[in-house]
Amino acid sequence: MPVGRLAYSAAEAVAAAVAVGLPVALKAQVLSGGRKKAGAVRFAQTEDEARAAAAAILALEVAGRRPAGLLVEAKAEVAREYYIGVTYDALAKRPLAIISDRGGIDIEEVAVQEPERVVRRPFSALLPLSSFAFREAVAALGVAGGELASLADVLHRLAWLFLEHDLTLAEINPLAVSDGSVVALDCHLEMEDEAVTRQRQLLDELGIEAGGRQARQPSPFERRAAEIDQMDHRGVAGRVVEFAGDLGLIIGGGGASLTAFDAVRRHGGRPANYCEIGGNPSVRKVAELTRHILGKPGVERLAVIMNVVNNTRVDLVARGVIKGCLEAGREPAQAVAVFRIPGAWEEEGFHLLRHYGIEPLGRDVSIDEAARRAVHRG
Repeated sequence: MPVGRLAYSAAEAVAAAVAVGLPVALKAQVLSGGRKKAGAVRFAQTEDEARAAAAAILALEVAGRRPAGLLVEAKAEVAREYYIGVTYDALAKRPLAIISDRGGIDIEEVAVQEPERVVRRPFSALLPLSSFAFREAVAALGVAGGELASLADVLHRLAWLFLEHDLTLAEINPLAVSDGSVVALDCHLEMEDEAVTRQRQLLDELGIEAGGRQARQPSPFERRAAEIDQMDHRGVAGRVVEFAGDLGLIIGGGGASLTAFDAVRRHGGRPANYCEIGGNPSVRKVAELTRHILGKPGVERLAVIMNVVNNTRVDLVARGVIKGCLEAGREPAQAVAVFRIPGAWEEEGFHLLRHYGIEPLGRDVSIDEAARRAVHRG
């Protein structure tokens, strides 16, 4: 990587440029792709140019987000740019290594317009992740000599990083050839949500706050939900995305949660959040999550919707929801718009819900209908 410093104002950017040595590249620190296209990556030959470029970048919005600051780096003399990456192929259900000699631009566009410039290799073709396998992948682009060895070595290391740290994406774009060596000019890593606990020590050492799959920093509401989910290892209860609506959601994970969320919106509802639960979370976690969502300003009611479950006890979720309502100072019968979780221990769960004035919905009521009732209350 080039020598660089962070800056948070035009004046700091000038000082950083002097420290690292002009000319420099100024890059917006914003969780979004397409920075260069948006004018959020600029170059400066002088201090005055650095000041003007920094002021312009800090005033920009990139995909609706303002930069948190700037990275001021010594400008590299680039001969060629490559894209290298490792991602998870959801359709094939396996990791995939990708390399292209069209780095610096959208790799998706290159794959469509110039497919011959993109080489893909599933990990099954690279095992046991030997240097030779990665060299063969790079050579398929027509690269040879020392450049081939350097690129293959970086891709090999990136693949090990991907596996070692539970990543879903690891890419360097562009990886530049500069003065006979390779230089990473930008890097993007994404970690699987479930890996945050396992990788906590590394994240803490790097000063990184896990923000889920979204290309933005989590809101305070989302951070608190993540803390709830990490209370203990039992189940999932707290993967939350915040929205500006008035209907709180506690919905089953996977496809069922997306089905329920979309159904609420289709019927005219305004979700206050997206949230996944499942895997038999503890009563405490469900109660804390319920109280948290009901405590969000503007939330009037709560919809609890899951598919038929066999790995989550209905009675434990019911107890958690009722407990959370009471702790939030809300009457369960008024706060819960619908409760639709059929499955394991449903008789006990339904009995408890009825005791508190909530009429549960069984498997004879579809997720779509449950969403409609939640929006229209009946």
